[in-house]
Amino acid sequence: MSALQVGDVVAQRTVHLTRESLVRYAGASGDFNPIHYRDDVAARVGLPGVLAHGMLTMGLAVETIVPWLGDAGRILEYGVRFTRPVVVDGEGGADVEVTATVAVIDGDTARIDLTVTSAGTTVLGKAQVRVRL
Repeated sequence: MSALQVGDVVAQRTVHLTRESLVRYAGASGDFNPIHYRDDVAARVGLPGVLAHGMLTMGLAVETIVPWLGDAGRILEYGVRFTRPVVVDGEGGADVEVTATVAVIDGDTARIDLTVTSAGTTVLGKAQVRVRL
């Protein structure tokens, strides 16, 4: 990481979510809100479809940089703004694409900006991770 420069892409990945992924996450997190697994409930409350849990999206986004870091304990801060939901189709699921780019280097820390999209739309805004180099 010694040759790290602002603008470097340090990690990228695409995660495919299915309805099964959402049910498994619900079990792990305890968030059984039916908007995460029932089309009828999502439609009734005016949503475009069943939505991935926000914290699931947030977690899979930051996990993208862990192999590059080598140790999740080097993450010092992480924050996002939820801008759009990830709609998970019952048949095809949804892909979430994450790109991690070095935005600022400040001594022994760096700010990594995460670009997180699904279906061509940004789903997490101002997704920033401060890491210890």
